[in-house]
Amino acid sequence: MKFSENWLRTFVNPPLSTHELADAITFAGIEVEEIDPAAPPFEQVVVGVVLSVEKHPDAERLSVCQVNVGVAPLAIVCGAPNVRAGMKVPTALVGAKLPGIEIKAAKVRGVESHGMLCSEKELGLSEEASGLMVLPEDSQVGMSVRELLDLDDHILTTKPTPNRGDCLSILGMSREVAAITSAPANAPRIKPAAAAIEDALSVTLDAPDACPRYCGRLVKGVDATAPTPRWMRSRLERSGIRSISAIVDITNFVMLELGQPLHAFDALTLEGGIHVRFAAPGEKLELLNGQTPALGPGYLVIADEKKAVALAGIMGGAQTAVDDCTRDIFLESAYFAPEAIAGKSRLLGFGSDSSFRFERGVDFGGTPRALERATQLVREICGGDAGPVTEALAALPERNPVTLRLARAESVLGIALEARDVEDILHRLGFTVKSHDEVFVVTPPTWRFDIAIEEDLIEEIARIHGYDNIPAAAPVAPATMLRAPEATRTRAALRALIAARDYTEVVTYSFIDSRWEADFCGNTHPVALANPIASQMSVMRSSVIPGLVDAVAFNVRHKQSRVRVFEIGRCFRKAGDDYAQPVRIGAAAYGDAHPEQWGAPSRRVDFYDVKGDLEALFAPREPRFEAAEHPALHPGKSAHLIVGTQVVGWIGELHPRWQQKYDLPLAPVLFEVEYDALAAALVPVYHEIPKFPPVRRDVAALFDEQVPFQAVLEALKAHAPAIVTDVRLFDVYRGKDLEKGRKSLAFRVLLQDTRKTLTDAEVEAAVSQLRDVLRQRFDAKLR
Repeated sequence: MKFSENWLRTFVNPPLSTHELADAITFAGIEVEEIDPAAPPFEQVVVGVVLSVEKHPDAERLSVCQVNVGVAPLAIVCGAPNVRAGMKVPTALVGAKLPGIEIKAAKVRGVESHGMLCSEKELGLSEEASGLMVLPEDSQVGMSVRELLDLDDHILTTKPTPNRGDCLSILGMSREVAAITSAPANAPRIKPAAAAIEDALSVTLDAPDACPRYCGRLVKGVDATAPTPRWMRSRLERSGIRSISAIVDITNFVMLELGQPLHAFDALTLEGGIHVRFAAPGEKLELLNGQTPALGPGYLVIADEKKAVALAGIMGGAQTAVDDCTRDIFLESAYFAPEAIAGKSRLLGFGSDSSFRFERGVDFGGTPRALERATQLVREICGGDAGPVTEALAALPERNPVTLRLARAESVLGIALEARDVEDILHRLGFTVKSHDEVFVVTPPTWRFDIAIEEDLIEEIARIHGYDNIPAAAPVAPATMLRAPEATRTRAALRALIAARDYTEVVTYSFIDSRWEADFCGNTHPVALANPIASQMSVMRSSVIPGLVDAVAFNVRHKQSRVRVFEIGRCFRKAGDDYAQPVRIGAAAYGDAHPEQWGAPSRRVDFYDVKGDLEALFAPREPRFEAAEHPALHPGKSAHLIVGTQVVGWIGELHPRWQQKYDLPLAPVLFEVEYDALAAALVPVYHEIPKFPPVRRDVAALFDEQVPFQAVLEALKAHAPAIVTDVRLFDVYRGKDLEKGRKSLAFRVLLQDTRKTLTDAEVEAAVSQLRDVLRQRFDAKLR
């Protein structure tokens, strides 16, 4: 919310500077984001009245003006097209300093000029100007323009939290400042208008839960063309609201002043009484912004006997809008429940200052007061006769008492409090308090929607007492190192291991595009968000692969030829009636296998490079890889990862379809594994160092091309005698001297006995057993 500091100080004026006031508000929980001057600095600019205007003798477009500034008249050459005798204008005297210019006495085409008549642009009040700035007729000649226009002011921009809708007005901010500083608050005195006419419109609440209070009044005989007073226009403009017409400006002014959105209808366009109801299916209403949305039962509308005339709490209708021909108006001041308004602006694609306030909660106790304030201003500015107030009332929100224990407050805040100080703070905040034996029964005022439990009151005490007054005492506790389980590796350890393999960590969004889920995960029913922050972030990811591919694509678009990234993140999927949230580790490698260098030839990263990285992460455990298909991966270049008997991950090259769709010149190689599987570690077990040397034997055999190496290795290990300590593949051969469709695999077999030296007979028996396995299981031909 933007507002004038001087406007706030008409309500409450603590002895604080601008920045001290902003700091006090911020430290109490209402952040002041910006402090801007109402006008750039300038000096020696006063109110001048033009006495006469004559044509310049040597320039058609220039005029020579005699200007009274409270002393002897000054001759000033002016080129503005709107200069005329009798007008009052800002006059910069000789020596005045304006934004970017200093005024000096000078000759203009041979005529002496002793000053300058100023436009709003030259004073820095506007970016554009078509002529001189015209000052009010009652302006005192010689008076400083800064004083006249209240330019020694600051504009504060605050950002109240969503639960503090009461701080979206000058009245609400004055209550806060008064509570924080103990300065007296001076709200405007509003005298109820006596009914000068008997005319009134009936009001019916057809949706009492959504609108439990509605106040309205007819004002007849208004002058809709009356100008808005400069003081009101100034306050509106400094709050970021442009002036439209006197009646509309009054409703906006009261909204800013008291926090109650209002609306004015042209009474002659209303047909019968007012109904507050939900829209009919497909009902349409042309709004003030020119849009005509199709409404439905979820939208609350204000209607007369025949049609909808406004979208309740959001925007008025164009058909009943006030214009220059309006003579009779119907003023509306209502309380709409936040639940009835919340979310509608997002669905419609536009919002308003009114909906912003109603969504957060408006003071239902101030609804009649705002109507009287608007009536008062309409009669003062536009004239007219007011009718009686028509009020329809249903069950208003309850303000249930909350019990606060002094001992509990001291325990939570960690400081000693006096009962009288706590009671004083609560009274300053406008709460009704009953106390007994250091227990307070507190009833929140109608403008506070955020007080429901004891902790809410403790927070209020902390805010007003001052967070800076709460000592930052370090907790006293024994600093005992916890045992780190050896069977589990920490995230930090895993991050270090992956980073050591030349990968860089990235953090991507858990909210992703539903198309990514379908492409990379084959998931057509992902976990959808009820209220996504953007259309391309509408579902929860079930894999980290989409984010990694997007990170690779982003880097490639920024001319990175080699990308190696990883992520440790939580994924989300449906598990029956519940949701599973596993943590997974994924990585992607793109481009060259190694950085450009002279010591090794350049080559593209491939499946086996990343497979080696994955094996290094699992070491000393040895995962198995079996060919399998995954929606994100190339069908012939992908495998799932098996540890023990469980599939714990995937590895492979990106599917060519997605490589083309996401504009990748090369296919990255990716893997994704379950965090728990990679975090598990083998606890070291002591083995005696063998005293006897190992024996090596090589076993080579011919196999059919379709026989997978993994199956052969597993069969050898499963049937190996106890003295066989290791079996490794060390050679694969395919050549012209082999039969077509055959391959040669050579295995290194290590044999060792910790108790004795193996004999040749024992070695040959063990190797013979392994050869038998190859012949019998795989029909292999020994070489």
